[in-house]
Amino acid sequence: MATLYMGSRIGVCLTEALEKMIEDRTLSAELAYQVLLQFDRSMAKALETRVRNKVTIKGHLHTYQYYEDVWKFVVCGAVVRFQNSNGITVEENVDHLKIVACDSKHF
Repeated sequence: MATLYMGSRIGVCLTEALEKMIEDRTLSAELAYQVLLQFDRSMAKALETRVRNKVTIKGHLHTYQYYEDVWKFVVCGAVVRFQNSNGITVEENVDHLKIVACDSKHF
C-alpha cells in the first residue's frame, strides 16, 4: 500500500504522534501502521468526494518525469490560481513549483 499523504503536514504530525505513543507503549507498532494505512485511504477518499475547489497553473514546464504510474512536474515562474466552490479566486506567483500526480485508482 502506497503512503501518498505521509509527507503532508497532517501526515507528518500523525506519524510523530503515533511514534510518541509507541515510545510510551500506549500503542503497538502494528496498530500504528494500520492507522497510517487508514489515514492514506481516508485522505484519498476525502479529496475525491469532498473537495470542489479548482486550481489553474500557468508557467514554464522545466522538467517532467513519469515512473511507476506517478507523474512529477517542475514548473518555473508559475502563476497558480485557486477558485473555491463559492467562486472566490486567489492568485499566487511562485518561482518553482513541484507537482506530484498519480491515479488514485492504483492506491
